[in-house]
Amino acid sequence: MIFNERDQELRDLGYQKHAFNMLISNCLGSHRDVPDTRNAACKDKTYPADPPVASVVICFYNEALSALLRTVQSILDRTPAWLLHEILLVDDDSDFDYLKGELDEFAQKHLPGKIKVIRNTKREGLIRGRMIGAAHATGDVLVILDSHCEVNVMWLQPLLAAIREDRRTVVCPVINIISADTLAYSSSLVVRGGFNWGLHFKWVLVPLPELGGLEGATAPIKSPTMAGGLFAMDRNYFNELGQYDRGMDIWGGENLEISFRIWMCGGRLFIIPCSRVGHIFRKRRPYGSPEGQDTMMHNSLRLAYVWLDEYKERPDLRIRSHGNISERVVLRKKLGCKSFKWYLDNIYPEM
Repeated sequence: MIFNERDQELRDLGYQKHAFNMLISNCLGSHRDVPDTRNAACKDKTYPADPPVASVVICFYNEALSALLRTVQSILDRTPAWLLHEILLVDDDSDFDYLKGELDEFAQKHLPGKIKVIRNTKREGLIRGRMIGAAHATGDVLVILDSHCEVNVMWLQPLLAAIREDRRTVVCPVINIISADTLAYSSSLVVRGGFNWGLHFKWVLVPLPELGGLEGATAPIKSPTMAGGLFAMDRNYFNELGQYDRGMDIWGGENLEISFRIWMCGGRLFIIPCSRVGHIFRKRRPYGSPEGQDTMMHNSLRLAYVWLDEYKERPDLRIRSHGNISERVVLRKKLGCKSFKWYLDNIYPEM
């Protein structure tokens, strides 16, 4: 709703800086109720009384303060305190003043022992920013979230239960849709992650055989890839598996790289239908990369030359530089990872 010129300016500024309606976001404030979008069968499930505890890592750059605070507040509102070890907010050298003092004040006011703000002194990008957050984390499980999310009812327990059962299982919630225009929170189809040969992530339908298990609508769904912004994994396993590729820049491709690495190197990747987290789906990225670099291409080249074996042979890739990948090649050998052909045959035969 626009009542005056100031409202119009705020709405336009929000789309320009954040690619969503900041006027509505600010009006919503840091707390709101959201609909429980889980399947009814999820409400009958019980979870272990002794799960691992979680360190939630949220990396942000020039985020709208209202969206960031609502992300944090939703975690505090809908997560049992005994499961939440800490929330680590990694500021990737943001430009906006309100992400400094006001954010620090919020952290001090709300559970100062659990909310910690980490300030990068230069822009590292989302990939290395998450690695910095993970290095500060001390909980059993790392939970990675984007900075414009709202977690739903009982979102964390199903993720922790799956990791408790097998520490080499990496899990993702079903991602609900928060409209970039209206901020309305709505349910979404249960789909899984795939990719195309341009190495772009895409959502794909779950094959029927994957839906017919004994647990029905609550059963974990095997996913060839993850979207990347929302997942949980054992913290020590994250380190053992090689974290992220530090040679990747800013954003792009890291989700496919870690997905291939999980499956090819002995882990498992699942979507957990009883865990739901809302995410603002923006129509564009509101910020670029330093010096205008095509980080998606750079990062995709790195993952291709480490993980795709003979499937990387495209003439247009040979003339581009991807930097030194020797450490990642050594990591692959050290972990005893399978071939990419094995991945295609066994994990993503529909490709």
